[in-house]
Amino acid sequence: MLAILFAHAVAAALAPLLVRTWGRLAFYPLALVPLGSLGWVVLHWPSRADHRVDIRWVPELSMDIALRFDPLAAIMSVLVLGIGALVLFYCADYFHHRDGHTENRLPSFAAELVAFSGAMFGLVVADNMLVLYVFWELTTVLSFLLIGHYAERLVSRRAAVQALLVTTAGGLAMLAGIVILGHAAGSYELSDILAAPPTGTAVAVAVLLMLVGGLSKSAIVPLHFWLPGAMGAPTPVSAYLHAAAMVKAGVYLIARMAPGFADSPGWRPTVVILGVTTMLLAGWRAVREYDLKLILAFGTVSQLGLITVLVGSGGRDLMLAGLAVLCAHAMFKAALFMVVGIVDHATGTRDVRRLAWLGQRCPSLLVIAATATASMAALPPFLGFVAKEAAFATLAHAPYVLGVIAAGSVFTMIYSVRFLWGAFARKGRREPSAPVAGMHPPTATFLTAPAILAAAGLVLGVEPAPLGRLLDGYAGSANSLTLWHGVGLPLALSAGVTTLGAAAFFGRARLRRARVGWIPLGNADRTYDAVVRGLDLISVRLTGETQRGSIPATQSVVLSTLALVPTAALLLGARDRPRLALWGSPLQPTLATLLVAAALGATMTRNRLAAVLMVGVTGYACGAIFAFHGAPDLALTQFLVETVTLVIFVLVLRTLPAEIDPADIRRHRLPRAALALAVGATVTVLAMFAIAARHGTAIASLLPDAAYLRGHGANTVNVLLVDIRAWDTLGEISVLLVAATGVASLVFRHRRFGSAPRMPRAGQPDIGNIPITPYSPAIGDTTWLRGSEYRDPRHRSLVLEVTTRIIFPLIMVVSVYFFFTGHNTPGGGFAGGLTAGLALVLRYLAGGPYELGETLPLDAGKILGVGLGLAAGTAAASLLRGAPALSSAVLAVDLPVLGHVTFVTALFFDLGVYLIVVGLVLDVLRSLGVRVGEDQAAAREAALT
Repeated sequence: MLAILFAHAVAAALAPLLVRTWGRLAFYPLALVPLGSLGWVVLHWPSRADHRVDIRWVPELSMDIALRFDPLAAIMSVLVLGIGALVLFYCADYFHHRDGHTENRLPSFAAELVAFSGAMFGLVVADNMLVLYVFWELTTVLSFLLIGHYAERLVSRRAAVQALLVTTAGGLAMLAGIVILGHAAGSYELSDILAAPPTGTAVAVAVLLMLVGGLSKSAIVPLHFWLPGAMGAPTPVSAYLHAAAMVKAGVYLIARMAPGFADSPGWRPTVVILGVTTMLLAGWRAVREYDLKLILAFGTVSQLGLITVLVGSGGRDLMLAGLAVLCAHAMFKAALFMVVGIVDHATGTRDVRRLAWLGQRCPSLLVIAATATASMAALPPFLGFVAKEAAFATLAHAPYVLGVIAAGSVFTMIYSVRFLWGAFARKGRREPSAPVAGMHPPTATFLTAPAILAAAGLVLGVEPAPLGRLLDGYAGSANSLTLWHGVGLPLALSAGVTTLGAAAFFGRARLRRARVGWIPLGNADRTYDAVVRGLDLISVRLTGETQRGSIPATQSVVLSTLALVPTAALLLGARDRPRLALWGSPLQPTLATLLVAAALGATMTRNRLAAVLMVGVTGYACGAIFAFHGAPDLALTQFLVETVTLVIFVLVLRTLPAEIDPADIRRHRLPRAALALAVGATVTVLAMFAIAARHGTAIASLLPDAAYLRGHGANTVNVLLVDIRAWDTLGEISVLLVAATGVASLVFRHRRFGSAPRMPRAGQPDIGNIPITPYSPAIGDTTWLRGSEYRDPRHRSLVLEVTTRIIFPLIMVVSVYFFFTGHNTPGGGFAGGLTAGLALVLRYLAGGPYELGETLPLDAGKILGVGLGLAAGTAAASLLRGAPALSSAVLAVDLPVLGHVTFVTALFFDLGVYLIVVGLVLDVLRSLGVRVGEDQAAAREAALT
């Protein structure tokens, strides 16, 4: 199973390259991937015992990778992989345009279609519900991309967004149900839960939430409207996703859970009522459409309603009938969608009003379409008839449900005849219609895929016993699939449905005169539009009220929430007697006095730079307090971060006036002071109660031994960051990278990537029109830094240049020292990266933007990417060796000069952190330093001219 998933992932990665190299012919080798996977499914069919794959990953969070290959998964895998291979084979001819037109997005389309096949296989074999949800949402995202393939068309974009919103909303409800059910059952594995289904109100709610996810995926009323809208996608997408694969995911989930939860409160009424409503409503809509694809789309929705009723009602006989209908529907509907694609490809239209004589012009296509349509209409001897007979026979004990399904089957018969007659009949014309007259006949390879599926429906209908035995491996029914049940109620119903359906179609003119052409059923698509418009309006108004573009207002909301919510929880909840320790040494109150004085000074001074410096003093004082409390790593990081923050503030302050407007200081002074005091008091009080609330042994007391014995490091803080809680660090550096990219993108606006400007090389022209600065007596003609040659003498400092030239290598040595020794002494990748960043800041301040480019002539974005790749690669490397993600190991090597060297693999993760911090500082200097400086210079030049 893992090999199948891996093969699809590799094929999806290689698909764009193959399509660019071979064009549409690349679909042929890509089809071999699901076809080969289908061979594995057939050879490893679970006849006696299920095949399982269990990989322990994060057992504390129940996030183990558990896969199970049982009879239901095998049945779905045959549909997913078999029809997937045929659809990929079909794509090679579908994307053959005789006018020379080529699909610009065909490489990505091929990758997405192959990836969807793999994601769908992962969905049906997933046993862990969290893993199932991951594959579930992968199919959602990939379907969004596939439906929106023709992104230049408004219809395609709207349909893709609609499908994404509806199925994602259902998926979120499903996720909530998964969490509740997994917590109630004590396990997230479906096999364990279904073996001993839990009960209770919470379980009933969880099951209904998961049912919402399944119903949204399978387009059941009232969430059915997204499927007909998705017909703007290429026909291979409709044949695969909307006939055989994606829409079957919801049905699969219902079939998987029904044996354990069919008797859960609310399950059976929801499944039966919504299922039969869907069958009737969509069947009625299908008989009113003129687009061949929409006829099949509404017919698909109608059939999905029937399948939902059968597999979700509970009972082994119903399950057998439901699975038979599911298999028959996947085959004939995929074949018919491919037929529509061939018709559209050959004639340029899907409108039944513009098609006439197509059956005579293309008899082979007519035979294929008639065979698949006969199965859809449940005519003997096709598989559709066998499955429908089994459903009628099983529902004999439920006359009301049977009557409604028989009525829905009449609609099925009507739109089946409407489809075949509308596409291929002569319609009383003496000659072919214009699109048919100018058509080009399809090739044999174009007809192969639908022909195979149509023939399979006939073969399995004539001899359904082997399929029945395979389906019975999951259903466990005492009945069997057979073509002939004898004369009885099922046969009478089938005959009645066929007669009524054919009579209604051929007597449609009289029905129109009887004024039964309109029924007030509403329009779910318009309801969706109204809901989306309402949500947009609410979001705009809410954003207008809460996000006014005022930083003080936003900060006030955040800080007010911080003060009010925890205080209310503290007052209403249980609490212990608070514990307060003022200080432990005489130096601490001295630092506290300095900190308070600097904070008060920052609130009263008018000069922005002075205020920033005083804020920096409070940060350095906090770092000193950390040092006195025995946290050297925290103190070192605080000092470095505070220094970098001061530099960033100074770079930003260049764009602001030097003084703050007195009116701004006086405005809302008292409310701001009250809020500041409230936040300070809240944090202090919460700290007091939090300290007093601890009764057991603190986990911090266990960390030193864990760091030394398991993380192989004496510095607990660094081991905590790169090993014990490395997932937190990976998430934090990812957020850091996104924030840096966002800030730089806002500043650069047009072109975000690039390196800092560099000095011209030999043989290259000067940089723009910037001349080398003239001689200045205060500096002399000695250049200590290369970038100073292009800097205004008024902004140069000889002392700073000389000092920078001397201490820059020393700072870099200290940076490397922090990096390599951080596992056992204060330091690490973060501290080392900040130190290197400060060295870059010094070079920039001393030599200007060109000096920055000479110091590190690399793109900041690439440094950030390499850093994140190293960190993520460390996580993946341990998985490849069979260990949990981000596991560390000790490596020993003998080097020629250094001798025997021992290091931990977490060093590579720390190197990623180091590079990300360096890239972040470089990005800040490029954007807030170089770019802002260029903008200011351009503004001054424009003002002078």
